[in-house]
Amino acid sequence: MKKNLLVLCFAFALLFSCNVVDDLTKFDLDYQTNYSIPPSTLINSPFNLFTPDVTTESESSFENNDTRKDLIESIKLKTIKLTIDSPESGNFNFLKEVHVYIDADDIEEVEIANIYDLENTNSNTLNLEVNDQELKEYIKKDRFNLRIQTITDETISETYDIIIDTKFRVDAEILGV
Repeated sequence: MKKNLLVLCFAFALLFSCNVVDDLTKFDLDYQTNYSIPPSTLINSPFNLFTPDVTTESESSFENNDTRKDLIESIKLKTIKLTIDSPESGNFNFLKEVHVYIDADDIEEVEIANIYDLENTNSNTLNLEVNDQELKEYIKKDRFNLRIQTITDETISETYDIIIDTKFRVDAEILGV
């Protein structure tokens, strides 16, 4: 009986320590960019907007987390939030749908997040649904950009400046572990 208890305790300790080590090999990378939605009288028609290039500085970010590009196992988008910067009283009531795509040199564009059937909540922030896409090749590049496709259900009479906050979860081997 004591032997079984000892084996069970050893197995539990081993499992727990493996999870702790696995958690040590994960970290987040945060990026922020912006885009503007110009005044529009179009409704229910998709239109595309592009962000400026986002510089990843991935080499130094990986180094700060005791890893290298060649030791990255996975990078996935964890969260993406849109916030209206101006107009100050603006809200997302004019939007019906939002789709976000990522693109980088020599890599095919892929959709990373979206939101459908938006309700009029008078909110100036939106948290999008994240698609489960492997993105390590995009983030390992020096820069990437985002394409935002929106469909509106109301006209807007002024330009909306939007901030995009993204958080990517990196799973890497740290120091070869």
